[in-house]
Parts: sequence; structure tokens; C-alpha cells
Amino acid sequence: MEMRAYVVVQLLFIISHVVVESRRFEITNGSSYLTQKELWFNQTLDHFSPLDHRQFGQRYYEFLDYFRVPDGPIFLKICGESSCNGIPNDYTNVLAKKFGAALVSLEHRYYGKSSPFNLLTTENLRYLSSKQALFDLATFRQYYQESLNSKLNRSNVENPWFVFGVSYSGALSAWFRLKFPHLTCGSLASSAVVLAVYNFTNFDKQIGVSAGAECKEALQEITKLVEEKLVSDGKTVKTLFDAAELNNDADFLYFLADAAVVAFQYGNPDLLCSPLVKARKDGKDLVDEYANYVKDYFIGKFGADVQTYNQKYLKNTALSEGSSDRLWWFQVCTEVAYFQVAPSNDSIRSSKVDERYHLDLCKNVFGEGIFPDVDMTNIYYGGTDIAGSKIIFTNGSQDPWRHASKQTPSPDSEMPSYIISCHNCGHGTDLRGCPQSPLSPEGNAQNCASPDAVHKVRQQIIDNMDLWLSECQDTGRTFI
Repeated sequence: MEMRAYVVVQLLFIISHVVVESRRFEITNGSSYLTQKELWFNQTLDHFSPLDHRQFGQRYYEFLDYFRVPDGPIFLKICGESSCNGIPNDYTNVLAKKFGAALVSLEHRYYGKSSPFNLLTTENLRYLSSKQALFDLATFRQYYQESLNSKLNRSNVENPWFVFGVSYSGALSAWFRLKFPHLTCGSLASSAVVLAVYNFTNFDKQIGVSAGAECKEALQEITKLVEEKLVSDGKTVKTLFDAAELNNDADFLYFLADAAVVAFQYGNPDLLCSPLVKARKDGKDLVDEYANYVKDYFIGKFGADVQTYNQKYLKNTALSEGSSDRLWWFQVCTEVAYFQVAPSNDSIRSSKVDERYHLDLCKNVFGEGIFPDVDMTNIYYGGTDIAGSKIIFTNGSQDPWRHASKQTPSPDSEMPSYIISCHNCGHGTDLRGCPQSPLSPEGNAQNCASPDAVHKVRQQIIDNMDLWLSECQDTGRTFI
């Protein structure tokens, strides 16, 4: 007992030192991050080659303020398809406090500062895949557990682990539990896009449902008017939207469609729909009104970069802060597609952004022979028929991505699925609150149109986590 007490005291000293250091790296806008203190470990480049022993530095973070030493759970928060600049202060912070958990977060290979190469040529991107990323997580999980054991002067002991992710990282969270069930007690797959989709027409259909009849009609009219203006005076209409550099008309139309999407995806529908519906009733120029929204919100407050939609820009192989666009398109073009195309009738987006547009983009940006094998991806992971267990799926009612997620629970209740229904419930509402962008500290749900709907699902998440973490410990595998 004396030795145990000594070790605990020593670890508490380590933890307090780390926490003090991490606070120096917090940003000041409403405590958006719990920590931004960078940590590193050496990751295997190719997990599937017995001959290739190359490694690269992979960035991660830890937050230990609430960690119940020594047997508290470890929450692994997966970073997705962008630079991972810290551990966000979302609802996982509340869960970590409740369960006495340590929070750790691993940056996805190639993104942010975790790139194995300085040049992002198509050849160098061959190690960028969800399969490699899952083995990264498994390797990191073992590394961190062994590191913790070393600090506690113990060996062969496992803390309970639980995995979290939103969107693509939500899919990784589900797939990690599927492929490595012995390494985690369960996972939360928030807005998890587990279904690879070639022609994702349900995406556009959901935008129409989320918009409502009046806003949908306004958006459809805008698409028609813009297509006409592109024929008569394309340069002028593109300049109106501050997008003159998009020489390809289909790139421009894709940019305009995405501008509308983010309003519903990230919980700000009224910023888009209210002025459009009013302008239509008042007989004002709808294209001008939409251009104001695109410039003020999509490019301004939301921070979208027009170059993201420029195929010439996507061909840039130099490693830079903007490389995430090229990297994600490579994953889209090789694994999951998610081609957002117009339905055959009653569409909002332009029919010019069709399957051929996406395939040509993949070919133009990455070269011949690059195309998404969605059937193989869905066979490997199971799509929405995923054969996993102890995975919680959640989706927001307004989110168009929910049609690539698992929206129905499994018959055996091993994979519950919850829809959070409200006017501004979008992508990752359970963890991010409303709106989802900008981030609400601790995922505050008070600005959701129905806070009770969010609270109800969060309680169901807690109940499942409580049960599965208890079952994990009862096996004896995680006893200290």
C-alpha cells in the first residue's frame, strides 16, 4: 500500500506539471481548446509491409485535469481530415469530468504537422487511407497505455478505453471498435459517415427537407438564375461572389452548392433562409441576396476558402497549411466518394455537378487510374450494415450527412442509434451543441431549438458508456 501511495503521488505530480504547461497553450476565444500542448511519438509508415520500417512523427495531445489515478478510463478523441490543433472544449470535456477520464487525441496521418512527406504527390499519398489510420490508432493506444504504465511503475495493465469521433473521425471511431474490439470498451460514432456512396443524391434531398418549401424554392431559383448568368456573362457573376478565380463553371457551381450546405450542416439555417425568403417575397434580386450570404457568412464568418474548389489549386503537391483539401480529395477519390450530385428531379444543386464532374476531378488532380472503389470499402467495413458491437451512432435531424450514417439501431441493441431532432440540429450536435460552428464551449445545448432533445440523447450516451465501461472492467482485463 505504501508503494502504491508513493506511485500515485508521483503521477499526480507529473499530471499537475503537464496541466500547468498545457494552459500556456490555450487560446483565449471562449476556451475553445482544453489544451494545445503538442506531444509526439514515432509512427509506422506502412502497417501492412513487413519490410518497410520507415517511421514519421505523429502529433498528439493529452488533457489530464479529471483523470482518476490510477484506474480511470482513457478517452481517445480521434482527429479527422484537417489539422488537429488541440483537444476541443466540446461535450467530451463534460464526459471526461463525469467519468474521471484522461482525454487524448491523435492527429490523422498526413494532416496538419503529421505528414510523412514534404511533397504530396500521388505516389507519396499511397499510405493515406482509413485502414492505415486505424492501425495508427491501435499503435498509439498501445504506446500511450505502456507510457502510462511506466509512469505508474507497473506492467501488463489496461485502463478502460473509449473512443470518440465526429463525421469521418466518427466513422473511424466505429471502425476502430469493429476492427479492434479488444482495444476499446466501446465507441461514440457521432454523425459517422460509415457508408461509402458513389452518387449521393440523398444529400441534396435532405438539404431540401431541412430548408423547408419556401427556402428550397428560393435556392432552386438561384441555381437556375446563376446557370443562365454563367452563359451570358460568367466573369461578372463569379466576381459578384468573390470567386472570379474559379475558371471551371462546374467548380463554381459546386462552391455555390456547398455554401448553402454549411448553413444546415452546422446549425445556422436561419442565416441563409430568412433573408432569402424575405427577398423573394419582396421581389428583390435573389442572386444578389445569396451573394451577400456567401461573402458575409460562408467566406467571412465560416472561413471557407474559394481556392478549395479550384482544381488547379488542388493539384499543388507542396506541403502547406492548405494541404488538407488535396489530402481529403485523395481519400474521397480512392475510398469513399460521397459524390454530392443532383437527384434526377426537384434538385437544389446544379445538374452540371454530376458523377462525370467528380470522376474527371479525381483524374485531373491525381492522374489516371484513381477512382473510389466504394463497393470494396463497404465490404471491408460493412457500410450501414456494420457488424460491430458497443458502438453508439448519433445524428442531427438537419444534417445531410446522416444518410451516409447508421440511422437505425441494431436488433440486439449492441449498436444504438439516435436522431437528435430540432430546427438547428446538425453535424455532431451531441458533442458540439448548437450551432456546431462556431464551437460552443462544452457543447452547450442551450442554443439548440430543442435543448431537451439534445439532453435526452446525451443521457442515453452516458447510460451506454456507464454500462459498457462497467462490463469492460468486470472482465478482469482492466483491473489494476
